[in-house]
Parts: sequence; C-alpha cells; structure tokens
Amino acid sequence: MPPSSVSDDPPVRDLNIRRPYFDWIARGTKTVEVRVAYPKLRGLQTGHQIRFVSGSDGCLTVVRRVTAYTSFEEMLRAEDPKSIAPDISSPDELLNLIRTIYPPEKEALGVLAIEIERVDR
Repeated sequence: MPPSSVSDDPPVRDLNIRRPYFDWIARGTKTVEVRVAYPKLRGLQTGHQIRFVSGSDGCLTVVRRVTAYTSFEEMLRAEDPKSIAPDISSPDELLNLIRTIYPPEKEALGVLAIEIERVDR
C-alpha cells in the first residue's frame, strides 16, 4: 500500500494575539487563553495545535483542554486568573480587561477557556 499523503496530525491554527499576552505565552506563564466561542474556534480539541502570532513572532502551543462557559463571570469563577493573565492582580481587574477586548454581543456567543502548553521547536 503506498504511503498516505494525509497526515494524522491536526492542522496548526494561527491566532493573532496582542503583544503583552503573546509574551506571557512565550514565557510559559500564561497557560489559559480566553476567547469568544466564534464558530471557527468551537471545533478546538485536546491535542490540536495553535500558533499564537504577534507581529512577525509566533509561538506554537498544544491544546490541553477546552472548556466552554456562558459568560466571562462564569469562566472566572472556575479558572485561575493567574493562568489567564499572570500580571493582573484581581479577578475584577481581569474581567474589566477582558471586557475591553470583547463587547457584550461577542460574549453572548459563549466563552472558551483554552488550556495550552508551549511546544518547543
């Protein structure tokens, strides 16, 4: 049987991210990425790879867990804020920060907490 040209590895998904958050991921201190549950992200599963991109820099990660929530408040009751934003001092401050990125109509789509781990390549 000839070798298959189809890989068993899931494709690498590129996601743009703002510089300070990229740096936390690159350092390995940010281990949970919070995103709105856009249709293109709903299929993320454990083992998938995400390359976070900021400018010309990229950081490859593997998904360890994806948890869906109905709101940012629900997510922050379950997730460790320091794993989302290591330099933010309180859950309220983190909630305010997230809401500057995602307005209420985006939050209404649902919230994903994506646990990631850096892949050294």
